[in-house]
Amino acid sequence: MHRVGFIVPQRFQLMSLAALTAFEIANLPPAGPRYDIRLLSEHGGLVRSSGGMMVETEAFGDPAFDTVIVGSITEFEMPSSDARIIAFVQEAAKASRRTASICSGAFILAEAGLLDGRRATMHWAHAVSFRARFPDVTTEEDRIFINDGPIWTSAGMTAGIDLVLALIDNDLGPDVAKLIARLLVMSQRRLGGQKQHSALLDMTPKTDRIELVLAHIRQNLRNPLTVEELAAIANLSPRQFSRAFLAETGQSPAKAVERLRLEAARFMMEEGRHTVNVVAQETGFADRERMRRAFLRTFGVPPEVLRRTARREAVAAA
Repeated sequence: MHRVGFIVPQRFQLMSLAALTAFEIANLPPAGPRYDIRLLSEHGGLVRSSGGMMVETEAFGDPAFDTVIVGSITEFEMPSSDARIIAFVQEAAKASRRTASICSGAFILAEAGLLDGRRATMHWAHAVSFRARFPDVTTEEDRIFINDGPIWTSAGMTAGIDLVLALIDNDLGPDVAKLIARLLVMSQRRLGGQKQHSALLDMTPKTDRIELVLAHIRQNLRNPLTVEELAAIANLSPRQFSRAFLAETGQSPAKAVERLRLEAARFMMEEGRHTVNVVAQETGFADRERMRRAFLRTFGVPPEVLRRTARREAVAAA
């Protein structure tokens, strides 16, 4: 059984604790218990979350776990950590197979010296202050999670679930992780190399008709998706539609379609299940050269480079 020690800071963020649900589901029958989860704090007892809820914890003791995870707190200006937490994290990292953090928990790992010379991520809002405080860490603020050797770090909030699913994938294989993601009703598992920002989050329409158009685009990326077709979905003339779409999303229809195609294509490339030609066809780029040019414009590298990077991270995780 895998022993997981989850460090619960004072005024912890509830969403970081929610990531443990994936471990909980992995313990459901018929497979039987696979993870023994322990909530830890400096003194044990009740610890209050930033939202006022309390959880029961055990006091720091034996630092040997299979996995140690440091939770996050809801603060934009991160305070220095208590020396006892730093000391326990240092000991736990030596005694355990791997060490991880969710969101601002990366600050504690960095204070413990575990991230020196490594790559790390955290919520994008913390990146500037993190980089200033820890110049020896390669900060990559636009990643869902990063695995650098035995150290794992993740972005904020829901990215903690993606991190835990990746840990389960590492322990029990992709089929188990995929099943847990389905039971969590996740629309997709996000890989570590994916961006924290979704293209759809940057396009928040004010009306249902434009929302319907965006849903139609996502569901039909492999089709040509002309302005005339999208205008018909919105029940507008092409000229009216183009003006309305730009006003509500800040982007032209053509630019929005390309961004959503790129997001889907990047996910498929990093997932590694399909050839470049199939990815280009399924995401509407028609051919690999057109997709390659779009990747170079947006990401600065061709799609094959992103795939190789994802594979290297997967090998490092294994």
